[in-house]
Amino acid sequence: MREAIELEARGERSEQKQNEQYEQREQNELARCAIHREVVHYRADTLTCDSEMALPSETPVALVYNGIAHSVMMCSASDLEDFAIGFSLSEGIIDSLLDIHDIEQIDGCQGIELHITLANRCVHRLKEKRRTMAGRTGCGICGSESLEQVIRTQPSLPDSQRLAVGHIDKVLSALRPLQLLGQRTGATHAAVHLDGEGNILAIREDVGRHIALDKLVGHLCRTGRRDGAILVTSRASFEMVQKCASAGVEILLAISAATELAVERAEQTGLTLVGFCRPGRAEIYSGCQRILLK
Repeated sequence: MREAIELEARGERSEQKQNEQYEQREQNELARCAIHREVVHYRADTLTCDSEMALPSETPVALVYNGIAHSVMMCSASDLEDFAIGFSLSEGIIDSLLDIHDIEQIDGCQGIELHITLANRCVHRLKEKRRTMAGRTGCGICGSESLEQVIRTQPSLPDSQRLAVGHIDKVLSALRPLQLLGQRTGATHAAVHLDGEGNILAIREDVGRHIALDKLVGHLCRTGRRDGAILVTSRASFEMVQKCASAGVEILLAISAATELAVERAEQTGLTLVGFCRPGRAEIYSGCQRILLK
């Protein structure tokens, strides 16, 4: 009996230590993503000098596959393993998490390198893409050499999810306190995974809206979740529809509008696309059967 109690106590201490390490890592990443700088505040005809403001940092993050430098993206330096997985899946470099054998993060004075070890068949596919992306915040399209590389053929999504429209308000009211980087800087986007009851299960933030979504897609890929919906604090472009479809997520909610090509892509993949998600308002562009009144 005593041994069992001691083992249980050790397990509780181990879990507590893991939670403390996780919280410390989150704090370290948040500190690296929000840099304080002196600014001059103008408020109500008054100038206030020597004040500090948190600014979102942009870190060059290089994706290197099997020793081949692929692209450099300007990111918020958090959840980078999720980003590596989500970017690889969204760009069609991998088909599943099993195609990635290892991810190593190397911090340098100029930025961060993510060294991703792929299965051999994926390396061949990567070479065929011959992408030369410019390093900039956000987009996963710049540098593509053909339309076929941009608009990929994807299988139709299943029709297994439902979401009551009233749950959108629930998500919106719960979202802001969870946007830790956004609260500090006022200049980042978030991508959120919610279940069918409107409960927020995961959130990822970044200065780039596409990268925030890539990070969330990577998280879903690691956890094997495809249920519920994704909400993004931005407009819905066709790339974002494509990223959600590649993750097997059936519902995409956006705070702002959707583009025409996004709606067309949503119809092609069978994705439910909802824009202008505001308190008491939503515009359903496609797949309205998944959105319920109650």
